Amino acid sequence: MKRVVILQPSYLPWLGYFDQIYKADLFVFFDDVQYTRRDWRNRNRIKLQSGEVKYLTIPVKTKGKYNALIKDIEIDNDQNWAQSHVGMIRENYKMMPYFNEFFPRIEELLLKQYKYLSDLDIESTKTIAGLLGIRDTKFALSSETEANYQSSTEHLVEICKKHNATHYLTGDSAKDYLEEDMFKKAGIIVEYHGYSHPIYSQGGDEFVPYLSIIDLLFNEGGNSVEILAGSR
Repeated sequence: MKRVVILQPSYLPWLGYFDQIYKADLFVFFDDVQYTRRDWRNRNRIKLQSGEVKYLTIPVKTKGKYNALIKDIEIDNDQNWAQSHVGMIRENYKMMPYFNEFFPRIEELLLKQYKYLSDLDIESTKTIAGLLGIRDTKFALSSETEANYQSSTEHLVEICKKHNATHYLTGDSAKDYLEEDMFKKAGIIVEYHGYSHPIYSQGGDEFVPYLSIIDLLFNEGGNSVEILAGSR
């Protein structure tokens, strides 16, 4: 059995994203599809000490690039976004139990100079997977896979075939557009994630779900992967 997951690179993704990494034998960053604005490619959410939710957004150069692929989107490093994000994270998570253990690595990632958004997203995701203790999953880029396709589903099928997948794990929203017969003809079993968001120890009076993975990491540390995978 070889389970493949194919997801677009995202900025400090939520728990469900990392659960798919955890469940995959191979995780493919889907970087050669059209960039979508106001999406998770360049932003995510953290919880403030006040209990409110704050978006951290990376400024990108999209003017005149309506059909640009994710891998070709550049970060606007003229703006002081990295220092701002690091400061916001420090201020709102500095009292969390595992902040001192994990913050230096997160800070290092964000302050590194990247030209392309996908490079930042991919390196930070792989690094955080390591911090979570996810060691067995392999990673690849869809842009490194030569594929001939006529539809979005065929694109996914071709990537799976190139990597000898027996199972394709995807999010529940894919039920609305995925042409499952294409996978069946290729001998690939489609699995839907069906993720149930866990509740964990979190600062503040009210639990807020669907935040960036760093919220879990700073609050639960070494227990994080068991929590996000629903095994604790």
